[in-house]
Amino acid sequence: MSWLARLGLWLVGLLVAGLLAVVLVVGVAMVVAYPNLPDISDLADYRPKLPLRIYTADGELMGEFGEERRNLTPINEIPKVMRDAVLSIEDARFYQHGGVDYLGILRAGVANLGRTKSQGASTITMQVARNVYLSTEKTYTRKIYEILLTYKLEHMLTKDQILEIYMNQIFLGNRAYGFASACEIYFGKPLKDISVAEAAMLAGLPKAPSAYNPISNPKRARSRQLYIIERMEENKYISTEQAKAAKAEPLKLRSSADKNNLHAEYVAETIRQMVFAQYGPETYTRGLNVYTTVQAAEQKAAYRALRQGILDFERRQIYRGPEKFIDLPTDLKKMEDAIDDVLDDHPDNGDLMSAVVLEAGPRKVVVVRQNAEQIEITGEGLKPVQSGLSDKAAPAVRLRRGAVVRIAQTAKGGWEITQQPEVEGAFVAITPQSGAIRALVGGFDFAKNKFNHVTQAWRQPGSSFKPFIYSAALEKGFTPATVVNDSPLFFDGGVTGGQPWEPKNYDGTFDGPMTLRKGLAKSKNMISIRVLQSVGPRNAQEWIGHFGFDEEKHPAYLTMALGAGSVTPMQMATGYSVFANGGFLVQPHLITRISDPKGKLLVDSPPPPEPTEEQRAIPARNAFVMGSLLQEVTRSGTAARAQAMLKRTDIYGKTGTTNDAMDAWFAGYQPHLAAVVWIGYDNPRKLGDRETGGGLSLPVWISFMDSALRGQPVTEPAVPAGLVQSGGDWAFEEFAHGGGITSLGTGDKAADKPTETAPDERKRILDLFRN
Repeated sequence: MSWLARLGLWLVGLLVAGLLAVVLVVGVAMVVAYPNLPDISDLADYRPKLPLRIYTADGELMGEFGEERRNLTPINEIPKVMRDAVLSIEDARFYQHGGVDYLGILRAGVANLGRTKSQGASTITMQVARNVYLSTEKTYTRKIYEILLTYKLEHMLTKDQILEIYMNQIFLGNRAYGFASACEIYFGKPLKDISVAEAAMLAGLPKAPSAYNPISNPKRARSRQLYIIERMEENKYISTEQAKAAKAEPLKLRSSADKNNLHAEYVAETIRQMVFAQYGPETYTRGLNVYTTVQAAEQKAAYRALRQGILDFERRQIYRGPEKFIDLPTDLKKMEDAIDDVLDDHPDNGDLMSAVVLEAGPRKVVVVRQNAEQIEITGEGLKPVQSGLSDKAAPAVRLRRGAVVRIAQTAKGGWEITQQPEVEGAFVAITPQSGAIRALVGGFDFAKNKFNHVTQAWRQPGSSFKPFIYSAALEKGFTPATVVNDSPLFFDGGVTGGQPWEPKNYDGTFDGPMTLRKGLAKSKNMISIRVLQSVGPRNAQEWIGHFGFDEEKHPAYLTMALGAGSVTPMQMATGYSVFANGGFLVQPHLITRISDPKGKLLVDSPPPPEPTEEQRAIPARNAFVMGSLLQEVTRSGTAARAQAMLKRTDIYGKTGTTNDAMDAWFAGYQPHLAAVVWIGYDNPRKLGDRETGGGLSLPVWISFMDSALRGQPVTEPAVPAGLVQSGGDWAFEEFAHGGGITSLGTGDKAADKPTETAPDERKRILDLFRN
């Protein structure tokens, strides 16, 4: 045998020995490693971390809280098209192989050895092993553990069980885990309704959730989607015709600007706090499902109405200038990167979208969005920012190239440049009979300001508080026909114990003697003060407690007649509900039931359909007469637009504007729905000389009620016992024939002169202020 042959045999032997040694080492490693593998028996009953999910009364998801947004979905409920899309791109031979793709393992080994980026393809079973139990480090040790775990999973679980775990466990971007959650987040729809095109888009996410995100990287996501559709066709999951249709299908991605989105962030946060107080940290992992009294359609209507009201107010304000200025490079790619970066820092706020100005002139402004879409704005769309287009505009205000601005679509389909509002607002609607909260919007934008103005904002209610004073007066003998003088009042420092006080009506005029009914309808301050003088501030303070108000927040002074105390919008809704439901104080109710992921009921707390006599706050006849007075306000008074625009008579309410127009209110109801609107600045300041509750908050209320009451019949309450008609109006039976108060203050001096207080009267009024 030649030396060459001997050398060849020696090399072959060395190679065989080397291979045997590798096999032996790997075998020993596996024997040593296998006992150290994690126990996977719990995967047979797969229970991942599940978030707290909060639903409306009609089953629409309005919020979820947890590190992982996941909606656990059994494999038989995952649509076939979704499974097919995933298998086509991730593991086409999933149901044929034993869990390990040996060619893929070899590729991964070579890639690691060569320090290249390509790592080969792992099977779905290997991905489950890695995602559930192992780290993402790329080492041979971790790869051995992964292979062993893969065999163990294939031995203990069925293929469907493994695929179910994968499709619920995998991370898909935007805090979405699993395809059911991703479908809701990206497309705003349940997984059962997914199309071929949508399934292909989602199936592209596991490889790189950020790189293939259809919202932030639409071009790359589209390219991968088309590739997956082709793979689905190659694997015979779809026909050529289906593939062609899927490629042509336009995808409707869920956007914060979508008007059909359910914005219930303030409600959801309130519920999160309530549930956390009960369940602690496991609130975010136990998979609790909370069902509420909120009605999805009414919540959407409330959000749109309040938002539109605030934006309408903002259009009347002086333009404060762009949010930021950046230098735009001349290089196109660098310019696109600069625009993307700055708009990332200034995300869209619902229908208020961020954009960068490319060109600005007095008659035309061109802006660009993050997706490189250019929008030209002219004419009416430039009106809100005219001051920023002036040559005399200050540098911080002037619109120019590189300015970061807000744009919004108009009702006519065009575009306008606007600005982020500084003013805040609140809206709440409840069922008067049960206290069920049907809609709640705690501010303009939860992302910007998480302070819930419905429950946390203590503000002066202004004239919207007057009905509670009038209610007290009815118990003291007043009737709607009682005549009270709308003439000037003056209280000097000796009377008030401080500064002299000369209250005014809103319009600065005085109309002389008028009925109580007309005085409330026209919101006459002098009438309310004289009524409170007669009732007594301390008596009135005790009476307002019947409506759920905190007495200590309404000092027993005559200023209480003008709503100088402090209330929250939720308190006002509760108080007006007492008039609406016939005199019962019903506490607001939000959570109806809580269940675990399997549907087991943990809490069952439906709101009672009707109040009981134990909850009676005021007599039924008092509530009825007050309803009659509040109905007059919406028929002929400061809120006459309400009945006129809603074209129905069962509308009751009261406007409210505080001193210097710092708060604008409208509180009102239909017999089966009470709602309150407040608008103002967090740090109180004037809304504007011409801004009132009737002009600012009432349109929001009307817009909501127009939607909420559509199709509902007009409801008129029955006349309760103890009332009679007297003097052409309602009166308590015992006050109908001379027992009540027929007039008040009608002996005063001429209405155009301040009334000096006589010495003997001065002491009585001073006592009223102090008591």
